[in-house]
Amino acid sequence: MIRIAITVDKKGLKKRRSAAVLSEPTREKLRLSKDKVKKTWRVFKQNRLGMAGLIILIVFFMMAVFASQIMWILAFIADWEYPYGPFDQVDEEFGGGAPSSEHWLGTDFRGSDILSRLIYGSRVSLIVGLVATVVSMGLGTIIGLLSGYWGGLKDEVLMRITDVFLVLPWLVLMIALAAVLPGGPTVGKVVFVIGITGWSATTRMVRAQVLSIKERAFVERARAIGSSDAHIVARHVFPNVFPIVFANAILTIALSILSESTLSFIGLGPDPTKVVTWGNMLEDAVKGGAMYNELYLWIFAPGLCIVFVVLGFTFVGYALDEIFNPKLRKR
Repeated sequence: MIRIAITVDKKGLKKRRSAAVLSEPTREKLRLSKDKVKKTWRVFKQNRLGMAGLIILIVFFMMAVFASQIMWILAFIADWEYPYGPFDQVDEEFGGGAPSSEHWLGTDFRGSDILSRLIYGSRVSLIVGLVATVVSMGLGTIIGLLSGYWGGLKDEVLMRITDVFLVLPWLVLMIALAAVLPGGPTVGKVVFVIGITGWSATTRMVRAQVLSIKERAFVERARAIGSSDAHIVARHVFPNVFPIVFANAILTIALSILSESTLSFIGLGPDPTKVVTWGNMLEDAVKGGAMYNELYLWIFAPGLCIVFVVLGFTFVGYALDEIFNPKLRKR
């Protein structure tokens, strides 16, 4: 009985300590944040395109995370000798093989299993899309925040640099950078090229929002009490810009995946013998004469994956844009 009483007292003490750490205003903020998340999810669920896009993305993210486990399951179901890897030569006949019970989507001209390369290729394609988006959105957001908040000569200089990137054809600039930059065809190089060429539109969008937000009363009050510019931008301006940046980032991921596929298709992406992506699978299909040999799945499989992932991100992006812009919401 004494031990039980001590245990209960310790639990009560922990609760009292946690209650003391979280003040009443902090608990109120947490409660409001929780209610806001619930409200956002409630509105998101009512958007059919958004839910369809979310389901599509969950499927592909699960495929990317559990690629090796999926291949083991397929090997068990189909009674294969072993789960095929993306670089294993499972077919001795080079030139590409038709679908069979051993290779459901056939083999490519290197003798590798297409289904395995398709599943493992989702990893790099999604990673490139996500990381390149972080680079481009981060750079565009920082420049847009500083340009809009500073104004004056600094704003003019930053905007003229932004205009240069906006005027230049984006695809041509991306291909030129990928061809000129030193080093071999690596994933890091592709991410850098996509990120460094895709920030200008974000900068313009963020700057337009900052020009409006910095004139509002709460920013003026922050200046009046002596808050620094860095504090105002980080604590007052950026949180009001973030929802639009986040919604635009979802759409940018889709564009980044398409960009990687384009670079890989023309031979400027990662080396297909070392890294497998859906883009260099299409490149291999062209090199291997898939259309000439009537091996259509070799082309359609990675092509459809790219289409569905882009659709998934686009649907979710439009749904979030509808949430963060109530004027677009259906009445």
